[in-house]
Amino acid sequence: MGFFKKLDRASGLIGSMAETLHANLGQGLAEGRITGQDMRNAVMACMGCEGSGDCANWLSDHAEGAKDTPDYCRNRSMLHRLRVE
Repeated sequence: MGFFKKLDRASGLIGSMAETLHANLGQGLAEGRITGQDMRNAVMACMGCEGSGDCANWLSDHAEGAKDTPDYCRNRSMLHRLRVE
């Protein structure tokens, strides 16, 4: 898989994980709780994750939402900070 396809896939996975956890990435950016660099770092972390192949299955299994990420998620702490209760 080429670099840009991996980049697109990782961005999509992070967006889907945020939706599943009820985390608002846009609001976090707007409020300054995360920066553009944080988002770039999150995408790069996702791209390097060996569990990203399992992520799509996990998301499918948790389509109704979840309170936590899979244990292997490298962006767990950022996503938890951005949860909207």
